[in-house]
Amino acid sequence: MQDDKTIPHLLAGKSAHSLMLYAHFVSEFKKIGDITVQPTKTMIGISNANKRIAWVTQLGKNFIHVVFPFKQPYYDNVCFQKVGQVPGQQQFNHHLRVLSIEDINEEVFDFMRLAYYEEKF
Repeated sequence: MQDDKTIPHLLAGKSAHSLMLYAHFVSEFKKIGDITVQPTKTMIGISNANKRIAWVTQLGKNFIHVVFPFKQPYYDNVCFQKVGQVPGQQQFNHHLRVLSIEDINEEVFDFMRLAYYEEKF
């Protein structure tokens, strides 16, 4: 039995609102550059040609939750609800909760661009 899911499987049964937020988020990333959307067992990874640049970890009833892995913490922002270091690694996960399309504002778009262009770990 294969453990990996498909994108349609991960999106099945989700609310129209969360599906709209997910589609908008992916669409905004595509404005920055070419991306690949890949399913895992429990989440959706977004990659550029070099590395995974974001994870959609949850599609709730009225939100999506996204994690950006960065090399350093960016505490001076209003968009991330949590920033935490991965134990034993020089990786800082930045947690974003998107409740409306307006949440993908200029600040978030700048972090999306940073994630896309940041060098590999």
